[in-house]
Amino acid sequence: TLNEPFRESLHGTLDETKWKRIAYIIFAISVVILAAAAIFIFLYIDKEEEENEEKKEDNKINEWKWEPQGDRIKTRWAKGLDINKIWQEYPRPQLERKDWINLNGPWKYSIRTADQLSPNPFDGYILVPFPVESSLSGVMKTFTKDDILWYEKEVEIPESWKGKHILIHFGAVDWKCEVFINRNKVGQHTGGYSYFYFDITGFLKEGKNTILLKVVDVSDTVYSTWGKYQPVGKQTITPNGIWYTPASGVWQTVWLEPVNEYYIEKLEINNNYDSREIKVTFKVANNVKLPIEFKVKFNDVLVGETKGKSNEEISIKLSNENFKPWSPSEPNLYSITADLLLDSGEKVDSITSYTTIRKIESKRDSKTGKLRIYLNNNPLFNIGPLDQGYWPDGIYTAPSDEAMVYDIQKLKELGYNTIRKHVKTEPFRYYYYCDKIGMVLWQDMPSGNVDGSGSWDSSTMNGGTDTVRTQESKDNYYREWGEIIDNLKFFQCIITWTPFNEAWGQFDTEAVVNFTLSKDNLRLINAASGGNHRPVGNFLDLHSYPGPNHFLKYDDLINVIGEYGGLGLEIKNHTWKDDNWGYQVLNDKIELTNRYIEFIENLYNLIEGGISAAIYTQTTDVEGEINGLMTYDRNETKIFDVIKEYHQKLIDKLSELK
Repeated sequence: TLNEPFRESLHGTLDETKWKRIAYIIFAISVVILAAAAIFIFLYIDKEEEENEEKKEDNKINEWKWEPQGDRIKTRWAKGLDINKIWQEYPRPQLERKDWINLNGPWKYSIRTADQLSPNPFDGYILVPFPVESSLSGVMKTFTKDDILWYEKEVEIPESWKGKHILIHFGAVDWKCEVFINRNKVGQHTGGYSYFYFDITGFLKEGKNTILLKVVDVSDTVYSTWGKYQPVGKQTITPNGIWYTPASGVWQTVWLEPVNEYYIEKLEINNNYDSREIKVTFKVANNVKLPIEFKVKFNDVLVGETKGKSNEEISIKLSNENFKPWSPSEPNLYSITADLLLDSGEKVDSITSYTTIRKIESKRDSKTGKLRIYLNNNPLFNIGPLDQGYWPDGIYTAPSDEAMVYDIQKLKELGYNTIRKHVKTEPFRYYYYCDKIGMVLWQDMPSGNVDGSGSWDSSTMNGGTDTVRTQESKDNYYREWGEIIDNLKFFQCIITWTPFNEAWGQFDTEAVVNFTLSKDNLRLINAASGGNHRPVGNFLDLHSYPGPNHFLKYDDLINVIGEYGGLGLEIKNHTWKDDNWGYQVLNDKIELTNRYIEFIENLYNLIEGGISAAIYTQTTDVEGEINGLMTYDRNETKIFDVIKEYHQKLIDKLSELK
């Protein structure tokens, strides 16, 4: 039993302990409150500073005084470009959705050496999608194999896209591109001439997101190692003669797009002219088979509809009344709409597209027995220019969609029915316009590995020797050529693939032709235009400058002249530089036109001997070459449109030999 004094003492001690505990608790709570307040203030200030920095950055972009760089000639479309409205058209006509965000316009950029791991501080702004070496990029700097080109842009994902998968698409980036979202790597792509995309959903956050691109481009250092390991077309950092300014980095549209978990990735077209069927496979990732509702219209009139499954071919048979074949003279297009459904019937994707129906084959005519290019069961003389797709202000990138389509329309006005797209690819919209306007197209693979290790002899069959290529070089070739075919075979204007030009890097020709066929067996193959001829593919293609000449005949292939002409005419104040050249230089427009007509008349006389196509060099002047039908700035047409009548005579002559 505790005595009273001790009990009172104990109570006192207990009370004291209790109050101490309460004091400690109050102190701890105060510390927590003060800490929380400090953190809140810190975060608020940090957020405010971040918002201020964002506002400053936005102001910098808005205040950026973009202007074309350099003092060389420019096209009329380069003037007055709105940096916030660059290439605004939906970039993929073959598979279009309504909801998307165009990322063209100002991006931060920096050029750093390979040993510098960070892009900071950025050098300024670049106008996407113009190559860093171009005037229209606002940068116009040389980019070497030892450099890294960084791009950065902030974007905010719309609230309406919540719960969607977000895709980032790139029309083309030359050459190797790594993509980071909020400093996390989402993927990389190698190849400067083919489209690619990534699903970036898992890397996004609330508010603004940072897109960072890291690009390297070996291009070349000197001619002897030009394009040694990668396809480069005609790019060189030492432009001269037929080799031109490089186009590094982003050079086609970049865009964002929301989709559901299941969505249509691409359309594969396998139309059958003879059975009058439109046949489409709607590809969905992972070979998932879901219901598809598919409609086809012609001039807004429904001509067929059906249901099927994704990843399986769906066919619509056309009636005689609705059968409208495509040709250069009648470029008929059918519009397509398709809905992807879940098994429950819920719609998860809707796209619009288009197609044409035509037949292309190699066939002997009944009059001479020579192999010809047959379109829709009729021989068609392919007459058109070599088209390199270069621009004085944008290099690989036209200033605008309007500028790009101008070239095709102008060639159509001059009576051409064909374009040979020379060692370069174009944006998807280019091929769409060829479909729409009516242009047959020969598509080259961009060359590379031109190092002198092989020999070139185009005067005989089986002449010349292969280029010696490393396995890395071969792998780069096959990967990129395969992607180009996969990306472009939708477009029915393309009737032939050309893997090699003039023995530039030519190797294992038969294996490359077989590889091309494995990717697409619905078109003709021009194994080596003007190169080392091999008895494979569909063409024997001769290059003859300046005038056309049938110097080698081979009855088991279609005989064509894949390059001729190159007639030069200098137009003052419309040349790239003072030191210019052509294969034959004329004095004026009249003289040039007359000489050109002589060449056409020579071709006319070569048709019965087997010549079935002729490609004139070229659409426009390019840098130091003044052998274009138009000046490099597209301001002057250097030939009279009377040539249209002579082109038609070639077409009519071959048609008579059916």
